Amino acid sequence: MKLQAPLSNLQMELLKLYSAGVSDEYLDEIKVLIAKFLFEKARDRADAIWDSKDYTDEKINEIIKQNP
Repeated sequence: MKLQAPLSNLQMELLKLYSAGVSDEYLDEIKVLIAKFLFEKARDRADAIWDSKDYTDEKINEIIKQNP
C-alpha cells in the first residue's frame, strides 16, 4: 500500500478557491498568474547563478563553442 503525503500549502489554497466557485474565466487568469510567478522565480534563480559564476555573453559563447 502506497501512502500519500498530506496536501501542500499550495494545494490547500487552491482547494479553497475551488470550493468558493471560481469561474472558468477567473481560473484561466489564475493559471496565467501562477505561470508568470513561477517564471519570475526561475529567472531570478538563473540570474543569481549567472552572477555568482561571473558569466558574460562572451564566456557563454566560448562554452557553447567548446561543447557543440
